[in-house]
Amino acid sequence: MDTLFAIKFIYSFMLPPGLFIPLLLLAALYYRRKHQLGPARFSTAMALLLYLFSISAVGETMIRSLENRYLPPDKPSGDVIIMLGGGATMDTPDIDGLGQMTGGSANRLLTAARLHQLTGAPIIVSAGQVFENSGNESRIAFRQLTGLGVPESMIIVEEMSRNTEENARYTKEILDARGFHKPILVTSAFHMERSVGHFSKLGVSTLPFPTDYRVNRQARYSLNDWAPSAVAMSNASLAMKEYLGLIPLWLK
Repeated sequence: MDTLFAIKFIYSFMLPPGLFIPLLLLAALYYRRKHQLGPARFSTAMALLLYLFSISAVGETMIRSLENRYLPPDKPSGDVIIMLGGGATMDTPDIDGLGQMTGGSANRLLTAARLHQLTGAPIIVSAGQVFENSGNESRIAFRQLTGLGVPESMIIVEEMSRNTEENARYTKEILDARGFHKPILVTSAFHMERSVGHFSKLGVSTLPFPTDYRVNRQARYSLNDWAPSAVAMSNASLAMKEYLGLIPLWLK
C-alpha cells in the first residue's frame, strides 16, 4: 500500500463528512455499553449510510449511471443550440463585469460556444435568476459568450426560467416563434435525461450534447475511492436529485 494513499485515507476521517463516521460509531459504542440497543443500532446504521454515500465507489457509480445514457454525436448538426443554465454568482469579479457562471454552468457555456463555432448555429441561453442572492445566468452568459467571440446577434436570452421544466416551456416558445426545428441541447451529462424528458413532453425533439462530466466513463477504483469525501457525497446527492426529478416524467 502506498504510504501517501494510506495517509490520505486516514486523513479523510478527520474532515467532514468522514469526521462524523467515527463520532457516530463512538456514540454507538457508548449506547451499547449503557445497554441502550435501540440508539446503538441507529447510530451504527447512520454511520454505515453516511460512509456509503460519501465514498467515490458509490457516488461515482450513481452519477455514472446517468452520465453514460447519452453520448455527444460525432458530427452535431442543428439550426439552434440550447444551453441550459445551472448556477451563477451575483457579484464576483470577472474580466469584463461582475458575476460568473459556476463550474457546471461554465462547462455548458464553453461547450455551447465551441458548438457555435463548429455549426454556426445561434445559441439560446435558457436560465434566469433562481434566488435573490444568485446571479442572472442568462445575462452573465450573454456577456461571457460575447467575450469568447460569439456575436451578440447570435445569442438569444431566455431569462424567465428557474428550473428544468421552465427551461423547456419558455425555450419552446422561442423555438416556435423563430421557426427553429433542429435544436442541439447542451447541459451537464448527469442532467441530460431529465432535460430531454421535459422537452419531449412538450413535443420538442432535441439532439443531446452532454458535457460537464463528473466522472470517467469507465470505473477505475483505487484505495482513495473508498475514503469518504465531500465530492463523492456531492455526486451521490446530484444523482439522487436527478432520479427524484425523473420520477414524474416516468409516471407520465
